[in-house]
Amino acid sequence: MTQISQKPFLDVLSGHRQPVPPVWMMRQAGRYLPEYRELRAKAGGFLDLCFTPEYAAEVTLQPIRRFNFDAAIIFSDILVIPYALGRSVRFEAGEGPRLDPMDTPEQVTGLATQADFGKLEPVYEALRRVRRELDPNIALIGFCGAPWTVATYMVAGQGTPDQAPARMMAYRHPEAFSKIIDVLVENSIQYLLGQLKAGADVLQIFDTWAGVLPPREFRRWSIEPAKRIVAGVRAQVPDARIIGFPRGAGAMLPAYVEATAVNAVSIDWAAEPSLIRERVQNRVAVQGNLDPLALIAGGAALDRAVDDVLANYASGRLIFNLGHGIQPETPIAHVEQMIKRVRAYRG
Repeated sequence: MTQISQKPFLDVLSGHRQPVPPVWMMRQAGRYLPEYRELRAKAGGFLDLCFTPEYAAEVTLQPIRRFNFDAAIIFSDILVIPYALGRSVRFEAGEGPRLDPMDTPEQVTGLATQADFGKLEPVYEALRRVRRELDPNIALIGFCGAPWTVATYMVAGQGTPDQAPARMMAYRHPEAFSKIIDVLVENSIQYLLGQLKAGADVLQIFDTWAGVLPPREFRRWSIEPAKRIVAGVRAQVPDARIIGFPRGAGAMLPAYVEATAVNAVSIDWAAEPSLIRERVQNRVAVQGNLDPLALIAGGAALDRAVDDVLANYASGRLIFNLGHGIQPETPIAHVEQMIKRVRAYRG
């Protein structure tokens, strides 16, 4: 059903197709913006930026002021849950996150089961600040990392090319690995509920590393934890709107959508359009899936890539986005070009 709305992002999630798809970008608050880089330098460390509500709120609002996206996503990180569980989490310039590895069953026995949510109060305060300043027609998104993806960093202590340490632990020590997942599920539910209470309109679950799992493991470590999180949140907030992003899920996406009961699913740029239209978009809204490299390329290549996304998915419920986060080297003019072309669409 098509229905023109003043709140297009929320209405797509509620079942109403928009003639002009709402648009935002994953990682839209970030290093491609000079105003972000300026504030990042002022803040010092990355976690200082995340946990200073004034700064986090400002960074969240910067791309809204510049581009007037249909949604803002709170500036934070998927590894704040391990931090609240007492794990050492640090971000090294040019190297990404570093944690103390937890790759043996003996180490898992020392994992706290209850997060100190007082450590995450700055995230909630940033949400409250953004909600006060944000146009009420622009949606505010809260998020968490999916248990599988967060666990991969906890086990290895950092990102690896294929997250083999976590995959190996899940094969060799499934009971210990299940404990990590269970702790992350329960604390993610509470974290997301806190974000809704603080003003988030929508939640997104980022499973960045779902695509490295074979089907049996995907069901166990990606689908089932996401299903439990959605059910846990909706046990307290029955109408909670939730987007799943099992990146790289491919042919497993229909099973993910059916099992988890998310309102929408993000798709990466390699998704097969007919599969998505016939077995995913017929059930839920889809979000995506412009290749971030096409956005860097700009020009005619970007126009074609935008048009392809619209041709493939805009006849149904679509939230226009990238297939993953925007890259730091992306020219601002190309973002403007993309938005202009999407908003000129009439379908």
